[in-house]
Amino acid sequence: MDEIEEMGPRSDGPNPPPQPKARMKVPEVEVRLYRQGKGPIDTFKSCLGGWDQNQLEVQDILDKYGFKSLYAFNLQSGRGVPIRFNPRNGRSMLPYRDGSEVNIDGEPKDSLIKPVTKILLGVAVMTILITLVMKDPPEFIQKFNFFGGNFPPWILALVVIVFTRMRKRTRDFLKKLGW
Repeated sequence: MDEIEEMGPRSDGPNPPPQPKARMKVPEVEVRLYRQGKGPIDTFKSCLGGWDQNQLEVQDILDKYGFKSLYAFNLQSGRGVPIRFNPRNGRSMLPYRDGSEVNIDGEPKDSLIKPVTKILLGVAVMTILITLVMKDPPEFIQKFNFFGGNFPPWILALVVIVFTRMRKRTRDFLKKLGW
């Protein structure tokens, strides 16, 4: 019987000769990020992802900066169309070219403190008005005696209507004041 020997490449030492490795450049875009048209608040390079390496990682930007939505932005004309993204992987629907510069405007998430404060303030005002309208108000209300007596309940209804209408119609006005 003959033995079969495996003949392979022999290495001359303990380390094989180094093989040249191909390095690929990861495609990137430069992002200038604005918050409600003010800024830029940050300028950074973002790697493009996806199968073709041409999709912006939108969900990462939303999470990092606390935005609820992103928009294309132009310094002359302002905010443009919303940047749509796939909810499953968080990448943009539209492709971007490697090395391009992108201006993005972000809309911050709504704070829960402001609406809760407004609601509590409204409830407190309504509670005070109801106690003033009652036939037999508590003693501490009678001590203050704001109006010198009872006033008709239709005034309370009018105040409630005016309060709710004002709140709906003046949202932009209140935003300008910082509310």
